[in-house]
Amino acid sequence: MKNGVKYLALTLGAFVIGMSVNNFAVSNVPSKIAVVDVQKVVASSAQVKSLKADREAKIKDLANFVKTARETVAKEPNAAKKKTLEQKYNKELNAKRNAIQKDYASKLAAIDKNISGIIAQKAKAANYDIVLAKGVVLYGGSDITSEIAKAVK
Repeated sequence: MKNGVKYLALTLGAFVIGMSVNNFAVSNVPSKIAVVDVQKVVASSAQVKSLKADREAKIKDLANFVKTARETVAKEPNAAKKKTLEQKYNKELNAKRNAIQKDYASKLAAIDKNISGIIAQKAKAANYDIVLAKGVVLYGGSDITSEIAKAVK
């Protein structure tokens, strides 16, 4: 009989502790969740459009450089000088391409940081506890994409 009482007390104690832990975990669940379609925000950003246009212009300039270099190399009758010219133009091409890629990556990172900052600022102003990418949320959350897109422009 004493073993039954001990077992009942132990089971009851475990149940109470389990419910306390459950209530503590549930009480910490955020109450306001927002979702943002980041791809849509990025696609509508004037900064990103300008950056892409600038990159396309630089790529066209690079293509013109390649065309001019090929014509110059083709006109050279001396094989040794032709090889030297090819090497020179290849080095220049690689340097220009790397500079374009590095510039694009750094500007894109700055834009990403700016967009993330705007999302955080708007979320804090509206008292959201969590902001998730819209693609990972199946249901629920307040969609603040249009508000963020307006602020990013």
